[in-house]
Amino acid sequence: MNRAPVEQECADYVRIVADYQPGFSESFMTATSPGLVALAMLNEHYLSLEAYVAALVYALKVEYETIVAHGLILQIDAPDLAGERHTTYADRPLRDFQEFVELIVAGINRALEAIPRDRVRLHVCWGNYEGPHDRDVALADILPILLKTKCEAMLISMANPRHEHEYRCFAGNGFPSDMVLLAGVIDTTTNYVEHPEVVADRIERAARAVGDPQRVIAATDCGFETAVGLSTVVEDVVWAKLRALRDGAAIASKRLFG
Repeated sequence: MNRAPVEQECADYVRIVADYQPGFSESFMTATSPGLVALAMLNEHYLSLEAYVAALVYALKVEYETIVAHGLILQIDAPDLAGERHTTYADRPLRDFQEFVELIVAGINRALEAIPRDRVRLHVCWGNYEGPHDRDVALADILPILLKTKCEAMLISMANPRHEHEYRCFAGNGFPSDMVLLAGVIDTTTNYVEHPEVVADRIERAARAVGDPQRVIAATDCGFETAVGLSTVVEDVVWAKLRALRDGAAIASKRLFG
């Protein structure tokens, strides 16, 4: 298998990041979930979805390992693990979709066999688009499966109006004590700029649910431009939203840590 393209991309990224001052404590690079590939590029050559996913896992294993070998955190972007419920699996029983999530999580874990758990985070969302989202799967219906992923951190969309309440899923024993929650506290599909106090409230709710503020990191729900040239938020507003994220995190940190 030709590793040259991914090796070059990682090397370029590391070089560019190194030029920024004062620098970053750590950086991550995203890679796709095998399930997203399987549903975006439909199978025409394998006898089953399971066989197709197995082949994709074999290929993506190379990409995952190369990213980590360059000293980067690997973020697996897996909107398929939530978003496909109201698309591909819209007219099928919930259990069928849960079995798909189980298949993909198991595949991801095979691809991560040689990678330390603390170098991986999983990003799950319901689709980075402005729409009703009233057919979205509930987080409670998939979270127990997602938590089987071999990763130390999980990024969940929690800022949009459809899923903001689901921080409650992490209360009690809902979130493992050895995992970090990257809580989405900025909506990436609207040009509203969140007030820093709103951001702080969202962070604090997540921290109380998890039970340890040191295991919560404030994040955006998703990327602001998930396809090149296709964005729903204008650039000036993106930066204003990120400033609100920074300011809200500062407020929450002061309240939580003193």
